[in-house]
Amino acid sequence: MQLCHYYTTALEDWVTNFYKRLGIFHPSHIDIEYIARRMNIFLREKPFPSTHQVFGRFRCIVVDSRLSEEEKREAFFHELCHILRHVGVQSMMPEAFRELQERDAKLFTKYAAIPYHMLEFVDWNERYIIEQMAHMFKVTPKLCEERLTQIQNRTFAYQ
Repeated sequence: MQLCHYYTTALEDWVTNFYKRLGIFHPSHIDIEYIARRMNIFLREKPFPSTHQVFGRFRCIVVDSRLSEEEKREAFFHELCHILRHVGVQSMMPEAFRELQERDAKLFTKYAAIPYHMLEFVDWNERYIIEQMAHMFKVTPKLCEERLTQIQNRTFAYQ
């Protein structure tokens, strides 16, 4: 696959710029504890569904401790998006606006887990590319498959 034909979205560029500002340039640098610390976000694990809280300057992400390590990373990225990009209490906003925020958080999760500026580290000729990506980015094969499909669709659409 030739990434020269791949085009990024505004959100994807936002995530890449965010990571570069934090000095995150390699898959091994994507450390959720480091990101939380740099963004002044308390990070906790508890045995209930993942969530985030913002009260004034206090920001906290609670990740479900019952999840696998890969699922915890994905949950962190999802909640991080809400903290960094969204405002309001979802239970008190119109359904369409809540759905828009959730869609944004799902896309953000893919881009934060497997960012554009790190695609150069993927061996595109690897027979087991999904497993390779899951290992390299420490996320679930399902997320890798979704991101790979997204990359392929955008690459082949403009050849």
